[in-house]
Amino acid sequence: MSQNFSECATNHIRSQKLRFDVGRVEKVANNMIVVGGLDMEICLGDRAEVISRDCRRAGEVVRLDKDGAVVLLEQGGAGVGIGDRVRVVCAPGFSPDASWLGRVIDPDGTPLDGRALIPGVVAMPVDAAAPSAHGRRSFGVRLETGLAVFNTLLPIVRGQRLGLFAGSGVGKSTLMGNLANGIDVDVIIVALVGERGREVQQFVRDTIGEVGMKRTVVIAATSDQSPQTRRRCAPSAMSVAEYFRNQGLQVLLLVDSITRFCEAHRELVVAGGEPANLRGYPASTGPAIARLCERAGPGGDGQGDITAVFSVLVAGSDMDEPVADMLRGVLDGHVVLDRQIAEQGRFPAVDILRSVSRSLPAAASQVENDLIHHARAALSEYDRSKLMIQSGLYVAGSDPNTDKAIACFSALNDFLGIIDSRGALAHFAKLRQSLAGVSRIDR
Repeated sequence: MSQNFSECATNHIRSQKLRFDVGRVEKVANNMIVVGGLDMEICLGDRAEVISRDCRRAGEVVRLDKDGAVVLLEQGGAGVGIGDRVRVVCAPGFSPDASWLGRVIDPDGTPLDGRALIPGVVAMPVDAAAPSAHGRRSFGVRLETGLAVFNTLLPIVRGQRLGLFAGSGVGKSTLMGNLANGIDVDVIIVALVGERGREVQQFVRDTIGEVGMKRTVVIAATSDQSPQTRRRCAPSAMSVAEYFRNQGLQVLLLVDSITRFCEAHRELVVAGGEPANLRGYPASTGPAIARLCERAGPGGDGQGDITAVFSVLVAGSDMDEPVADMLRGVLDGHVVLDRQIAEQGRFPAVDILRSVSRSLPAAASQVENDLIHHARAALSEYDRSKLMIQSGLYVAGSDPNTDKAIACFSALNDFLGIIDSRGALAHFAKLRQSLAGVSRIDR
């Protein structure tokens, strides 16, 4: 699967740019500069590099007007002066390779783990278009995950795109780690967007682990980095996933989180002059989310699939905040983690009644769909009568449906926390036991 080393090195050398278009700094305002002399040579979104007296600073063109090109610098404008040279540079070459498995890199393809990284032969665009809608396959087979709730009530199939909605400290990162280690795929791509610096190594070492990293590439942009770098993190991870998908492999893409991707996008486009009038987000946020998410999913003939999980940080479980609302509209299902369930000690803290997998009913047999329906109905009935039950006001025998829900609730709650290596068939057998009111689940 890995390309020949000399071929990769030769391709890397040939891709280096030797001629640069140069302009001059005409205005400086904090981390924004106006560049003149490049009117015919620069485009929106281009990368630029300011060459000042004692350092070089990278930036991105966020606006073009009659005064020149407005560049947002990545590390602030301290030390930049009028007349400093500015050159237009190509985005760093992003050519994934199988040798990247087990590595931690930044959104520009620079290694973060202290070891040399050789780019592959095939250059992948960071902002690629989604595959043709007409040429894509349908969902693939159901994936084994190692978690009973996802093997039964919320199945994940090849090429599905799920949203994981959770507040802070509810077990989101742990759940993504469980999916990474338990799901049946060939390659895992992880995008850590705006993550705390100390947690990158913790995620690699403790959550993914040494065994999991053998089939994983981690792309990380920490919270202290520029919005340009943070916004590139998710699209860069997607381009790596597309490379492996094009090789015919099954890929799992984990993005943590789309919320921070949208915050970085907001910083950039607001700096370019776009108003933020959608509860603090600009109108271009929705198209940016859709453009990213549509790149995942089933591939075309001869390709693999990208099964994707996009996490969303929802403050106070507000599922109607802009990012959560926009993401739900373009994905194939959503999983809601509930703080109250987590505080009760059940993990994963999935709120079944607020979660949906759009792979159903096709992902399960008729018998399995009946079990899922009965489980949801029992959980819904218990939730409806929960206040009366817990306050002691409910009298047994008043409602047969409520009596059944009470009888099996404890077993169902235990079932939803099962994490093991048994497959979906064994988990459906346990679900049948739970609905029968068997209170002790063999884990």
